[in-house]
Amino acid sequence: ADRDFADFSQEIGLASLGASDEDVQKLAFCYWHSVEFGLCREGDKNKAYGAGLLSSFGELEYACSDEHPGGEDGKPPEIKEWNPAVAAQQEFPITTYQPVYFLAHSLQDAKSKMRRFCEDLPRPFFALHNAQNDTVHIDRPVRRAVGCPDE
Repeated sequence: ADRDFADFSQEIGLASLGASDEDVQKLAFCYWHSVEFGLCREGDKNKAYGAGLLSSFGELEYACSDEHPGGEDGKPPEIKEWNPAVAAQQEFPITTYQPVYFLAHSLQDAKSKMRRFCEDLPRPFFALHNAQNDTVHIDRPVRRAVGCPDE
């Protein structure tokens, strides 16, 4: 597995801890437009890194080739620069090819932009993964909400 990709995906998961329902929705949209259908630049080509794209030869060709075969009405997809604030608002279909894809300069670029976006989300605490001992650190005491089941 690619470390930047794994860190990117984990960044979204950690940001969801303690986030409002509205912010979780934004993170879910970012996840869709990146981990599922994200593109990144490699040399002079757009390459897929999203699992949804990589699992569909037709959509992969539609998103990454210059001809964009199979698009609705013969239209090519719109390709926007990766910006989590924009992706968080971008609606998407779940049963057809995506009309919009987000393109990062690299996985590192995607990860750093996502991290900055996540840092700006208001949350009651901040979670950080410690890879050395595989634990999650919470920056302040957190009480279990009433009605949550004990483990």
